[in-house]
Amino acid sequence: SITFRSRQVGCEPKFAPVVVAPYTVTMSGSGYDRHITIFSPDGRLYQIEYAFKAARAPGLTSVAVRGDNSAVVITQKKVVDKLVDPDSVTHVFNITDKIGCVMTGLLTDSRAQVQRARQEASEFKFKYGYSIPCAVLAQRVADINQVYTQHAQMRTLGCHMILISVDDEAGPQVYKVDPAGLFYGYKATAAGVKEQEASNFLEKQFKEGEETKRDTTATVQLAIECLQTVLSADFKPQEVEVAVVEGTGKFKKLTDDQVEAHLTAIAERD
Repeated sequence: SITFRSRQVGCEPKFAPVVVAPYTVTMSGSGYDRHITIFSPDGRLYQIEYAFKAARAPGLTSVAVRGDNSAVVITQKKVVDKLVDPDSVTHVFNITDKIGCVMTGLLTDSRAQVQRARQEASEFKFKYGYSIPCAVLAQRVADINQVYTQHAQMRTLGCHMILISVDDEAGPQVYKVDPAGLFYGYKATAAGVKEQEASNFLEKQFKEGEETKRDTTATVQLAIECLQTVLSADFKPQEVEVAVVEGTGKFKKLTDDQVEAHLTAIAERD
C-alpha cells in the first residue's frame, strides 16, 4: 500500500490519506508468456502454444491426401452470417497456377500468409525464370514463420498452411507449415480441431510397407471420407471445399456438382 500526504509548514494536511491497492500480475504462464522471446524454465514458449490454440479456435478441420498422380485438399466451409455471400467465404487459395493451399485457423492471418506466399513465388519466378517448386515455397514460408518467433515486435500467425502441387520431377506433393515454422512433406495430413482423429484415420489408410494405387477419384473420395468420419457428419456440397491438382494441370476447386457426385459415390459404396 502507498500513502500520499500533502504537508504545509504549520498547517494540518489538507487531503485525507489515499490508499492504493498493490498492483499484481496474474498470467496463465506465470509471467513467462508476456513476451514471445521469453523461454519458461522448462523450455516452453507460451506465445507459440497460444498461436496453435488460436489456429484451432474457428473449429474447422482440413485434410490433404497425396495420390499417384494428384493431390487433394478438403476443408469445412462455415458461413458466419446468413447475410454473408457464401461465394466470398473460402479457406482454399491458389498460390501459383499449379500450387494451391488450404488454410486452417484465423482467416485474417491466413489471408496475410497467402499474400506473402504469392509474393515469394512471384519474386522467385522473376529472379530464376521458372516457377517455384512446392518444397522451396514451403521452406520459405516456414522460415518466415520461424522469424516471427524471435522478434518481440512481431506476432506469430495463428494458422496452418497445407500446400499441394504436382512437381515435374518429384510428382504429387503435400507440405504442411505450422505457426512455429516447422514443415514436413506428407503422404496425407490434417490440421485443425480434429487433427489427431483425422491423422489416426489416415494412418490406417497408409500402412507402412503397403503401396496402394489411388487415382484422382479415389484420392478425392478418401479425403472426403476422412473428414466425414472424424466429424461424424454427412456433408452437403455447400458445406465443404475441395480442391485438386493432377498431372500437368492447374490447381482448381471442384464445383458443387462435382462434390455431389463424389458424395453420392461414397454413400452408394457404403
